[in-house]
Amino acid sequence: MATRNPPPQDYESDDDSYEVLDLTEYARRHHWWNRVFGHSSGPMVEKYSVATQIVMGGVTGWCAGFLFQKVGKLAATAVGGGFLLLQIASHSGYVQVDWKKVEKGVNKAKRQIKKRANKAAPEINNIIEEATEFVKQNIVISSGFVGGFLLGLAS
Repeated sequence: MATRNPPPQDYESDDDSYEVLDLTEYARRHHWWNRVFGHSSGPMVEKYSVATQIVMGGVTGWCAGFLFQKVGKLAATAVGGGFLLLQIASHSGYVQVDWKKVEKGVNKAKRQIKKRANKAAPEINNIIEEATEFVKQNIVISSGFVGGFLLGLAS
């Protein structure tokens, strides 16, 4: 329920004025709100047509694929450029690399990653199960997303 605000001259500052909005009343009056955020939180199949689902999945997939491609190129360029600069500096004599120490550090990091991966396996399996269930319930929008993602990577 919305409250009525007194005229502005009664306030000492604008910070004191606000309006309270009751979302349950708003949702009853605006049917689009119920369609989007309503109680039917089931699969997308129940809410939108097949064509709409494919378009929504395709557009979001294309955006995600395009961003993934750009960020991936940027990351690969940064890592490759850093490695190239390190090699040039090493061969020019500006930097002395202790490769034995680097090898020890890499091996230590591998062991730590293996330990953490074994501990995180149940959590990862749970996430995979939830994602699989979502894809099963929303196969049309999911397939549109995959197609759009691949197109986004290619563009």
